[in-house]
Amino acid sequence: MSYWTYILLDVSETRTYVRQTSDLEGRLRKHNRDEVRSTKGHGPWRIVHQEEFATRGEAMKCEKWFKSRKGREKLRAILG
Repeated sequence: MSYWTYILLDVSETRTYVRQTSDLEGRLRKHNRDEVRSTKGHGPWRIVHQEEFATRGEAMKCEKWFKSRKGREKLRAILG
């Protein structure tokens, strides 16, 4: 089983969301159907970055890094 760390960007390109999952496509569907409380009402969303990992622990570590200062700098570079 693979785990993913993913970054979403809303349609107005003002909000980002970083998280990890084992079902990337299903999770994106849930975000766009407003089934995720923290992103509800701010979509539609699109994936702008994703990284695959062998374990959930690795994906969680990457998620935490993207939420750090250096990770946010990398995120700004990804978004251009």
